[in-house]
Amino acid sequence: MSEFKVKFRGVRGSYPVAKQEFLGYGGNTACVEVNVGGHLIILDAGTGFINLGDELTEKYITSAIEPKDRTPVKGIVLISHIHQDHILGFTFFRPLHIRSTVLDVYGNVNYNETLSDELANLLFGKSFPLDLGNIGGNLNIHDLNETDGILLRPGEAPIVKRIENDSDLQISDEDVLITCYRSYAHPQEGVMVYKITYKGKTLVYATDKESYPGGDQKLANFAKNCDLIIHDSQYTTEDYLSVYSPKQGYGHSTFEMALECKKQIKAKQLVFFHYDPSYDDEKLNQIKEKYTNIDSDTILAYEGLEINLL
Repeated sequence: MSEFKVKFRGVRGSYPVAKQEFLGYGGNTACVEVNVGGHLIILDAGTGFINLGDELTEKYITSAIEPKDRTPVKGIVLISHIHQDHILGFTFFRPLHIRSTVLDVYGNVNYNETLSDELANLLFGKSFPLDLGNIGGNLNIHDLNETDGILLRPGEAPIVKRIENDSDLQISDEDVLITCYRSYAHPQEGVMVYKITYKGKTLVYATDKESYPGGDQKLANFAKNCDLIIHDSQYTTEDYLSVYSPKQGYGHSTFEMALECKKQIKAKQLVFFHYDPSYDDEKLNQIKEKYTNIDSDTILAYEGLEINLL
């Protein structure tokens, strides 16, 4: 299936908000749905992950009368890091409790730890009625290194392969390739930046990273000439440099930093993402007016926003 569609399910950073004046952009935390080449890829499992799970469950139930005849939920989840706002929706993702579900989860944690153990400790056991081992679906949790690539082929299970040089990136026209690297521009253990490539189009997901003076050369090399970059934009410059409560060192970028990144990597389109939970619709509308006038190829993410890259 030739498609490369991106849908935003949660665009907020730090913690979810549920006030009326935040509904225009949405109050759920980070989750982006990508349907590409017949595969479902989900970027982060914040509270936006919950609504996506509800929709996938409904599709599963209505696909056939008998459970044995229904189309199972299958997907890839890419975790940028294990801070709570990026995994809060995980335990409430309803397809996890359906036996036919197959979910492959990838991410990177600190040395001498595993993603499976970290998710079990943070989300299950004492903080949830079920243990990780009691999940009904087929949940496969993998540790991912920045030298690894994930190759998705029609009708096959994901293939993890080591990427050593550019020649390793050659894929067929029907394959989807996921590559990544670990950025240390977010405390305390860094964050994974992901790139999805299909039919010559590229999407880069760079949330929860702070920019550097002069730009981020590692990101520039990784994301060069991408078609779409989703970039952390948690703060205005005023808040970032506040005399009373400065945000330098928090691991997040400003809107200016994200825009500068777009220019540096020569991305075709930029989506601002991961807004501070104190920014209501009125403030974000003012930000939208300012930055879309500066660069018409920039968009403020909101829940339900869809972008088609093909």
